[in-house]
Amino acid sequence: MIAIVDYRAGNLASVKKAFEHIGQNPVVTSDPEVVARAGKIVLPGVGHFAATSTLVESGLREAISQQIQRGTPFLGICVGMQWMLACSEEAPGINGLGIWPDQCVHFPAGVKAPHVGWNQLEIHENTSRLLKGIASDSFVYFTHSYRVPLLKATVAQSEYGGKFSAAVEQDHLFGVQFHPEKSGEVGLKLLQNFCSL
Repeated sequence: MIAIVDYRAGNLASVKKAFEHIGQNPVVTSDPEVVARAGKIVLPGVGHFAATSTLVESGLREAISQQIQRGTPFLGICVGMQWMLACSEEAPGINGLGIWPDQCVHFPAGVKAPHVGWNQLEIHENTSRLLKGIASDSFVYFTHSYRVPLLKATVAQSEYGGKFSAAVEQDHLFGVQFHPEKSGEVGLKLLQNFCSL
């Protein structure tokens, strides 16, 4: 079962439809017990990083953490990817999951924020399981004002006011700053790759 986590901040309908389009039957849930039984977990996110505080209050953070420790594949999308870091400038005092000790930062003043629209990926040496079969220079759809810096786990980057992480991957943990559910065939291929893990 693929659990799409509902914490009142995700683009849930579009994400669910994208998975259904590739033949999956995901469950949208805010129940930690359902997340604890999932074979794969997807954490979408649209809006403010502060919304992730709901994950703590609801018990979802603990359920997700325990599943990650068990080796369950996890995909964070947009704010869901940002939550995988320690924190974000957008919501000081609210902790992320802390998989990586870095901080999400705002785009520099020299470019318009939010960064909205189609932008190219620059895929690193393509040993990524999530990006398998996706060409470097593929276009994907972004909408965000804060970005994840380049990390050791970065497998694809994009350029807007400097380079930032477009996709990260470490073992069974995956994150994308762009929206695969809005990125056409490239996004669907990525979701298929996630489902095949």
